[in-house]
Amino acid sequence: MSGQASSQAWSSQKGAAALAAPPLAEKRRAFDGRVLLGFLLPIVIALLWEAAVVFGLAEGRLVPPPSRILGTLWALAETGELWTHVWATLWRILVGFVLGAVAGIVFGALSGSSQTVRRILDPTLQALRAIPSIAWVPLFILWLGIFEESKVALIAVGVFFPIYLGIAGAILSVDRKLVEVGQVFRLSRFQLAKRILLPAVLPEAVIALRSGLGLGFMFVVAAEFMGASEGLGYLLVDGQQMGKPDQILAAIIAFALLGKIADSLLVLLTKPLVRWQDTVRESL
Repeated sequence: MSGQASSQAWSSQKGAAALAAPPLAEKRRAFDGRVLLGFLLPIVIALLWEAAVVFGLAEGRLVPPPSRILGTLWALAETGELWTHVWATLWRILVGFVLGAVAGIVFGALSGSSQTVRRILDPTLQALRAIPSIAWVPLFILWLGIFEESKVALIAVGVFFPIYLGIAGAILSVDRKLVEVGQVFRLSRFQLAKRILLPAVLPEAVIALRSGLGLGFMFVVAAEFMGASEGLGYLLVDGQQMGKPDQILAAIIAFALLGKIADSLLVLLTKPLVRWQDTVRESL
């Protein structure tokens, strides 16, 4: 009897769980709908501009229609030139992002967790943060030459500051009561960091990483202006010098697509770290 009762209880629990959780197919349809909705605005704008050029409402010389831009992208892809430039840009961003993120996390953690370190480091770093990216270019060329090292260093500088600020700010904004609860339970310093500080910091740390990645894509353009012969930034400069607005816009669209894909991958990789969150975003 007891075995039958437990079996019935287990079946009822399974049924309740199945009713509570939405089916996988439903989730997938909702996700596909959100993805398609995200393409709606750029597609509408592209179609309107294409129609304006076709019907003679706009000249389309300085801002070519989407058909001509897509044709340029296709021609660059067919020759393999596009993939060479994309790979060069992605490689520089990847290396610069890793270096800048590691440095930003380390210095941000030190500055956020120690008042003495913060008083020593923060004023200098805040002053350096105000320097425009282009101002570093001649110095990095002088120090590291015109090749890859100077480009990666410039990207790493751009990535470093938002991550440093995000990590330090996240640590400083942890609720004091959470720390006091850990101290009441006599957690060691390591346990306090692992069980309380790290989960409290992670959501803002993920946002800081996304901001750093976005700035990495911005800084790579300035980096590839430094005498590069490959990269999407080089395509921009070449298009400007040769008077090819379709090539310039093709490079800009490639930047936009790569940036969105990289940001989505970062969100996907960091999602397990913040899965415990129960925020309003999950219900919208």
